[in-house]
Amino acid sequence: MTYCVGMMLRRGLVFMSDTRTNAGLDNISTFKKMTTWAAQGDRVITLLSSGNLATTQAVVSLLDERTKAHDDRVSTLLGVPSMFQAARLVADTLREVIATHRQAGQEADSAFRATLILGGQIAGGAPRLFLIYPEGNFIEASADTPFFQIGETKYGRPILVRAYDRDMSFASAMKLLLVSFDSTLKANLTVGAPFDYHFYEADTLCAGPQGRIELDDPYFRDIADRWGEALKEALDGLPDFDLPPV
Repeated sequence: MTYCVGMMLRRGLVFMSDTRTNAGLDNISTFKKMTTWAAQGDRVITLLSSGNLATTQAVVSLLDERTKAHDDRVSTLLGVPSMFQAARLVADTLREVIATHRQAGQEADSAFRATLILGGQIAGGAPRLFLIYPEGNFIEASADTPFFQIGETKYGRPILVRAYDRDMSFASAMKLLLVSFDSTLKANLTVGAPFDYHFYEADTLCAGPQGRIELDDPYFRDIADRWGEALKEALDGLPDFDLPPV
């Protein structure tokens, strides 16, 4: 399983993904689920992936190979004229990979499904964020839907819904995301650290701060411990329920 979040802020775009993949509790591996393509001064594009690992790796590999090999750069992520066209390109590539599995005789199409989050900015346009479905269709983030989650979404969603603020700083966004990811990994063993992140500042057209948060990272441990304590204190501070007499 996976947990990834792409978020739009007034300041720019925020991305975070876990790295755990597994085929059972005795077969756990770590794979990077975030990929960034950048041409300084022209564009920055980040892709988050959830679903079948063979499918998502094939999608990333195809996008990479075609970016490096094609003379017709308009048909690559470093050549498309807009983020909408980038989303169409990624969606078509995802659909192509899934169709290839089908043509190879795979019986269960659902086993090879994948969902993607694509975000970034291309010179001449604003930062944009898309959610791409296995069927190859996609939707775009808006003021009403300012963030997307893929993978194991339900445990980390409540804090995002309650605490998200479009005007928050990158530092506050990191704090919010770490609480969301901590809630998810505590509830589901198929999601786990380390967590990869990328903060893209609007209109810079160059990759922003990127890195990896390990499970033993002092800041993450402090956030997780304090959040747990704060929840307990908030619960204790609520009025008790008056049980009716027996």
